[in-house]
Amino acid sequence: MAEENRSGPRTDSDKEAAEDRPEKHSNQRRNIIIGLVVVVVLVVGGIFLWRYLSSYESTDDAQVDAHLYPVSARVSGYVTKVNVADNQYVEKGTVLVEIDPKDYEVGIEEAKANLMNAEATAQSMNITVPITTVNTTSQLSVATSGVEDANTGIATAETQVAAARAQLEAAQATDVKAQSDLGRYKMLVEKQEVSQQVYDQAVATAKSTSANVAAARDNVAAAQQAVQQARSRLNQSQANRQSAVSGLQEVSSTKARARAAIANVQQKRAALEQAQLNLQYAQIVAPVSGEVNKTVVEGMNVQQGQQLLTVVPLEEVWITANFKETQLKQMRVGQRADIHVDSSGRTFRGHVDSIAGATGPLFSLLPPENATGNYVKIVQRIPVKIILEPGENQEHQLRPGMNVVPDVYLQ
Repeated sequence: MAEENRSGPRTDSDKEAAEDRPEKHSNQRRNIIIGLVVVVVLVVGGIFLWRYLSSYESTDDAQVDAHLYPVSARVSGYVTKVNVADNQYVEKGTVLVEIDPKDYEVGIEEAKANLMNAEATAQSMNITVPITTVNTTSQLSVATSGVEDANTGIATAETQVAAARAQLEAAQATDVKAQSDLGRYKMLVEKQEVSQQVYDQAVATAKSTSANVAAARDNVAAAQQAVQQARSRLNQSQANRQSAVSGLQEVSSTKARARAAIANVQQKRAALEQAQLNLQYAQIVAPVSGEVNKTVVEGMNVQQGQQLLTVVPLEEVWITANFKETQLKQMRVGQRADIHVDSSGRTFRGHVDSIAGATGPLFSLLPPENATGNYVKIVQRIPVKIILEPGENQEHQLRPGMNVVPDVYLQ
C-alpha cells in the first residue's frame, strides 16, 4: 500500500514493462552465447584453415614440359614418301620418311666390287710372301755358310803358303850348301885329292837339292793359288750373301705391301658397311613414341642434318613449377603433389622429383645484373620439377606448354 501511495496506481504499460524485462535479459544472454559460439567457430575454423593452407604450397606459374625430339636426315637425297601426317601419334621405330635408295644401292654394289678386288690382291700377296721368305732365307743360310767355309779355306791356304815358303827356304839353304860342296869337290877331284866317287855323290846331292828347291817353289805357288781360290770363293759367297740380304729386304718390302693390302681390305670392308648404313638411313624412323610435327613433304631434296620432323613424347612429360624462394622452406624431394589442369579441370597425381640448382633468370640468355648499384630486393622463383605418377597421362591430356596449378603437400 505504501508503494502504491508513493508511486501512484500502476498503469497497463507499467505492467507490460515488468513482464518484458526478464525476456530481454534472456535475449541478451542468448545473443552473448551465440556470439561466443560464432567466435569459437571462427577461431577453430581459422586454425583449421591456417593449418590446411600451410600444409601445401601452390603456384600458378607452372607449365607442362617435355623433351622434344628433332628428327633430321642422316643422308641427303630425294624424299619419295612421307608416311605420317601432322599431329599423328606414332610408335618408336615407325618409318616416318623414305628417301630414294637407288643411289645408295649402287654405292653398295660398288663397295662390294672394291672389297672383292682388295681381297684378291691381299690373297695373292699372302701366297707369295711365304714362298719368297723361305727361298731367300735358305739362300742367305747357304751364302753365310759359304762365307764361313771360304774364310776357313783362306786361313788354311795361308798356313800352307807359310809352310811351303819355310820348306823353300830350307831347300834353298840345303841347295846352296850342296852347290858349294860340289864346287869344292870339283876342284879337289881335278887335283885328285878326293876320289871320283865322292865327287859323283856331291853332284847327285847338288842335283837333288836343286830339285827340292824347284819342288818347294812349286809348293809355294800351289799354296798361293789355293789362297787365291779361297779368296775367290769368299768373294762369291759374300756376293751371294749380299744378294740374299737384298732378297730379305725385298721380302720385307713384300710383307709391307701385303700388310698394306690387308689394310686396304679392311678399308674397303668399312666402306661397304658405311654404304649399307647409308641405305638404312634412307628410311627415317621415329626415335621415340609420340605425336609428330612435320615440315617435310614428298618431293623435297633434303641435305644431311636437315631437320624434317619433331616428335613430342607425351608419355614423358613433367611439370616445371616456378615457386617463390619463400615457398621452398619446407619443400623436399619426394613430397606428394596434385596438378590441376586448366584445360580439362582434371587433377593429376605426382611428386617432387628435383629442385633446380639456381633461379630461373640465371639460366636465361642474358641473366640480370645489378651493375648500377640500385638494388631492390625482389622475391625470386626457382624451378621445381614434378613428375607424374605412372599411368596418370595415359590419355595424353597433358601437352607441353600447357598451364597448370600444382599443389605440393609439405607434410
